[in-house]
Amino acid sequence: MKVFTAIQDIRAHIDERKRQGEMIGFVPTMGALHEGHFSLIAQALKENDAVVVSIFVNPLQFGPNEDYEAYPRMLDADLEKAEARGVDIVFAPSAAEMYPEEMQTGVRVHEGTEVLCGKSRPGHFDGVATVVLKLLQIVQPTRVYFGQKDAQQAAVVTNMGRDFNLPTEIVTGPTIREPDGLALSSRNVNLTSGERREAVWLYEGLKQGALWIEEGTYRPREILEGAKHTVEANISGTLDYMDILTYPGLRPVKEWNERVIIAGAVQFSGARLIDNIILSPGQKGRA
Repeated sequence: MKVFTAIQDIRAHIDERKRQGEMIGFVPTMGALHEGHFSLIAQALKENDAVVVSIFVNPLQFGPNEDYEAYPRMLDADLEKAEARGVDIVFAPSAAEMYPEEMQTGVRVHEGTEVLCGKSRPGHFDGVATVVLKLLQIVQPTRVYFGQKDAQQAAVVTNMGRDFNLPTEIVTGPTIREPDGLALSSRNVNLTSGERREAVWLYEGLKQGALWIEEGTYRPREILEGAKHTVEANISGTLDYMDILTYPGLRPVKEWNERVIIAGAVQFSGARLIDNIILSPGQKGRA
């Protein structure tokens, strides 16, 4: 496994691999690798000749009161795990390498950010879109892989790819969960033991809402009221939001025959957890 920290070095290496006719898969991460990342890596290994994993905690997507400094960083352990999983190339730049000067340009996402996580994190998805576009320009992969757990992020990147005619295929992999249903996240390590037991109720509430959506006989407000109650009655944290939207458009639902997402976020003492369920088209009934 080759590890690069400089942009010019990884570009030169990938250019050579591509000259040899290799297809490049890319899994961008902020490190603290877990089974969710490994599932994306496994998919990328099946579908490409070589796989690049980036490990970079992107300061542009953290607000002034968010956990940039506290975000888990464990590069040595991540490199060992990546190599054990068959990763070919790791790109682990410093913030100074990625942003040697203050950015004079960036991506502004003007649709799909005023809902879900974007409501309480202004500017977050501008930072996500900017760093993803920058990483795609550096790596220039055949395919890039994102997890469904960060569904709003995946939607923003998918829509950006369409809007800018990016040549990279954008692939979304399924959410990977603990045996009790909790979505895997690098932030789970920051839960207390009591919060860890409660955290599964976010998924339980979403599942209840998804069942009602499948029935197609309830309106979104009624579904959300019931699902929110399921969560709030069983957690000590705060339910930040829960909503039902079209996907990946992230617009209000008008018909149950559209692809939709029911998503929520819970703030515990040391961690903010997100989760979602995406339902395919074909449901009956008006929203």
